Amino acid sequence: MAIFVYAENINGVYKKAAFEAVAYAKAIADQAGDTVIAISINPTDSSDLLYKYGASKVINVKDEGLKNFSAKAYADAVGQVADGNIVVFPHTTDASSIAPMLAIQKNASLLTNVIAAPESLSPFQVKRKAFSGKGFMHAKADAANVIVTVSQNAFGAKENTVSGSEEVKDLSIVNEDTKVVSHEQSSGKLDLKEAEIVVSAGRGLKGPENWGMIEDLANVLGAATASSKPVADIGWRPHAEHVGQTGKAISPNLYIAVGISGAIQHLAGVNSSKTIVVINNDPEAPFFKSADYGVVGDAFQIVPALVKKIKAFKS
Repeated sequence: MAIFVYAENINGVYKKAAFEAVAYAKAIADQAGDTVIAISINPTDSSDLLYKYGASKVINVKDEGLKNFSAKAYADAVGQVADGNIVVFPHTTDASSIAPMLAIQKNASLLTNVIAAPESLSPFQVKRKAFSGKGFMHAKADAANVIVTVSQNAFGAKENTVSGSEEVKDLSIVNEDTKVVSHEQSSGKLDLKEAEIVVSAGRGLKGPENWGMIEDLANVLGAATASSKPVADIGWRPHAEHVGQTGKAISPNLYIAVGISGAIQHLAGVNSSKTIVVINNDPEAPFFKSADYGVVGDAFQIVPALVKKIKAFKS
């Protein structure tokens, strides 16, 4: 039986997390000797993008009733199409709200934030993040049906091109639970959860007027910008940039923290980063204990010098 995967899109455009989820489903399919069927709702992108990561078939659900997101309605749509016993989702905000509802519908075990291919398929056992990312656990599914969400930037969008086919399926999902009053979408910036490099700053910057050097460093690295919770709370930066236990949990390849002390609540959201660099003028800052590299010094001197060096290196 095929492995199903939900390929998330934003305004019809596939997210990087969708490619990671398809690649993960392909890894399961290779173990099981099966194929991958991807499901997407009202996409505009070409299905070729999903074949590239291992989807042998793409089912494009067309339904104007699903124009506005509703976890229940989307779960109903995916449930009508996914008739296999394993369904893979990316661990995005939207997909993480669909997966539990689908798990209830299918009477399935729900394994979230997985970071590696399954250790076994019968029983289904996999390694996942636990305790806000501070540890790992090996979770085993008891039910015959399994729903999996894949942690972003953990497994990777591994190319595994196959020849594929496309099917358009018209559904009529009743979406009465949600009424969208307004919709505002950020543009022109990298998605924090998908970014491979993140430059973040805290109250050590002393004021929002000094954020230009953080943006300069992010631009030269091709990175997303983030902030600590206190910075977002006092209005220096938008809450969409807040990373930590009560903000966004991220796992980039490189996380650069400037002027952030490293409270445990902040670490809970970033400790899955593959490499952490801390710049702080306090040698006793707790963040240094979790850093792979630490620079003790004045950020107002170090960051501009770092930007200058990177620009010179690139040229």
